[in-house]
Amino acid sequence: MALSALPLLSCARPPIRRELVAAGTRNVGVFERLPNGEFSGLGVELVRLLAQRHGYQARFEIYPWRRAMEVVGGGKADLLVAPYKTPERQRVLRYSEQPFFQDELAFYVRADAMPVWAGDYGLLKGRRIVVINGWNYGPAFTAAAPQLHISVTNTVENGLRMLSHTHVEMFASNRRDTEPVIVALGLQDKVLALAPLIDVQNAYFAYPLAPRYRELPAQYDRLLAAMMKSGELQKLARRYDVTPP
Repeated sequence: MALSALPLLSCARPPIRRELVAAGTRNVGVFERLPNGEFSGLGVELVRLLAQRHGYQARFEIYPWRRAMEVVGGGKADLLVAPYKTPERQRVLRYSEQPFFQDELAFYVRADAMPVWAGDYGLLKGRRIVVINGWNYGPAFTAAAPQLHISVTNTVENGLRMLSHTHVEMFASNRRDTEPVIVALGLQDKVLALAPLIDVQNAYFAYPLAPRYRELPAQYDRLLAAMMKSGELQKLARRYDVTPP
């Protein structure tokens, strides 16, 4: 009888791992594709950790920001890495309860032409301002935007070049993504962040309103809450030079 059981055991297969597709755009320290094709960053580490704990096979896709939101909102990926929360986005995305990092948003200006800002959008009327396509800059900026002279670009690099070449007077961006690019472009003495900040935004994971893995949002909420309580999230954030919430 023991011998007859051997063929059955030899045919046993390991359980199939469910694919977990995470989409995002290039986010310094959060969601980046390295030159060798591998993905790295705080968000990537958290996706991998959850996949390992719950039996998923993680796959990463990188897009321009608006496209990344569309892919997840349309259910073609399982989660979006690092969106800020807005009422408009909440109509098409379900957010995690716990944010996993925080960004400071600021106006960047040329060092030789610093407009008066002082947190008053009325002082910026007529100023040429460039923003990143699809980014959110907080409720105060959104409310003031119709009265501002705003143009759009798709990358931090383009925004800084437009500023340094005097095509615009101000560039609205987050400091985490922008400071390394300033160094890479050799603009340390030419552009700087203007005080006060535009806003401080928390960043989350988000999912389709009807996720194909219904348990996924709750799994992430439990993971992030436990890591925040234990200090693991803060430690991991420091490794990637990202500010924890």
